Amino acid sequence: MKRRGPNPPAHLSNEAAKWWRSVVTDFELEGHHLRLLQLAAEAWDRSQQARAVIDKEGITTVDDRKNVRAHPAVGIEKDARTGFARLVRELDLDVEVPPSRTRPPGLRSNRRGVFDAG
Repeated sequence: MKRRGPNPPAHLSNEAAKWWRSVVTDFELEGHHLRLLQLAAEAWDRSQQARAVIDKEGITTVDDRKNVRAHPAVGIEKDARTGFARLVRELDLDVEVPPSRTRPPGLRSNRRGVFDAG
């Protein structure tokens, strides 16, 4: 039986709320982890909001002097995605369980005492 966790904050998008539920079901989180999870979900939503603006208005805009500039939403999307990635890393959601052995066993000839006169 899957574990149930706290409900996602009401202001999250359906996509972010679904992700929240999967994380709290699959991982054991403490209170401070839930706050990081909320911030990550909000960052994801912000990146998606910025993406929608970019899709509608384009990645560039023309200022009052007719100079082509990056649309402000491009920076918002970048910052939100970076924040999301950092928060997920902080939560250790992107790390697989390390193998039981980090390297193969040493060669017998490399062990101490094998060739010692004794």
